Amino acid sequence: MRHDWIFDVLTDLKAYAVANRMTALAAKADEALAVAREEVARVAGASDPDDGLPPGATSH
Repeated sequence: MRHDWIFDVLTDLKAYAVANRMTALAAKADEALAVAREEVARVAGASDPDDGLPPGATSH
C-alpha cells in the first residue's frame, strides 16, 4: 500500500505524545489515524476496476 507511511508518522506522533504526557495531542493523533484509515479505504475503494478509469487516474 502506498499510503503506509502516513500510518507510521501518525503512530510515531501518538507514541511521542503519550510518552510526554501530551494527552490532547495523543487523542488527536489517534483521531487522525482513524480518519486516515477511512480515507485510505475510501480511496482504495474508488479505484474499482469497473469505474472506467485506469488505476491511479482521477476524474475532474
